[in-house]
Amino acid sequence: MRSPDSPVLTIDGLIKDVGPLASLDGKMLRVVSGLSLVAERGQVTALLGANGAGKTTTLECAQGLQKRTDGKISLLGEDPDTAGAGLRSRVGVMLQDGGLPPSARPIPLLRHIAGMYQKPMDVDALVERLGINQFSRTSVRRLSGGQKQRLALAAALVGNPEILFLDEPSAGLDPQSRQMVFDLIAELRDAGMGIVLTTHLMDDAERLADYVYIIDGGHNVVEGTVAELLRHDHSAESAVSDRTLYFDAPAGLNFANVLGAGLQVTETRSGSYTITGELTPKDLAALTAWWAERNIMPASLRLEARSLEDVFLDISGRELR
Repeated sequence: MRSPDSPVLTIDGLIKDVGPLASLDGKMLRVVSGLSLVAERGQVTALLGANGAGKTTTLECAQGLQKRTDGKISLLGEDPDTAGAGLRSRVGVMLQDGGLPPSARPIPLLRHIAGMYQKPMDVDALVERLGINQFSRTSVRRLSGGQKQRLALAAALVGNPEILFLDEPSAGLDPQSRQMVFDLIAELRDAGMGIVLTTHLMDDAERLADYVYIIDGGHNVVEGTVAELLRHDHSAESAVSDRTLYFDAPAGLNFANVLGAGLQVTETRSGSYTITGELTPKDLAALTAWWAERNIMPASLRLEARSLEDVFLDISGRELR
């Protein structure tokens, strides 16, 4: 269910061509082709896609960092290609490579950035919240990857933006830092900030996102809440299970006529089995009764729900690109 308030970002039919490239005989390369999306206030909107899908280019066009070839973009009600500095002051951007001056030290850098805004966040509170005081005397070039990520997030937030763009926000973070960043993102969302993020980590998107766009070949191919995406079969070739049962038992078992129609049992390796399909309590009861009749005790047993990664692979394919 999308918010009734005015969106922080609307993209309609975005087209972005780059080139000409010698490898393409001098022709322009279309990296985004008719992509559309909406990001709401008080929600986390996630863009998922394989490398080269067009998600980073889409966000750079949305931020005004690249000029679009065609289509319409409204960022906080303005066109980012023609808007002035006033719009920039309302937007926070965290790039994966940081984009931070290598010789700067964290706290003076944040105070400098805060001085560019009329109503910045409290720098000391932000430093404390993100644990930046632990490495405040270290120059940017000597920070670890995770430390740079925390500093880049602080730099994106210190201007107190209305919309926050995050490119791979948990990259390089240890589990404690990752949880801290997740908690902060949730608080910012609950306070009404619109947050747009890209990530390769499906469990990040599953935990954080209110709404998801899966992008492939430069256009969005499916969208919805995480729950909506998990409920529907997006595979063009076959039905996809909403549950998968994994167990280890004696090798070579024959499960013919044990389970209901539509279930598939695969022995992935000797003694390791996978059951996919629309599993029901009756199927599980039949399976355990069959084991009991034969005095079989599985060495392990695990039932997993379908994940956002499964949906992503159904749509974008499982081949390397």
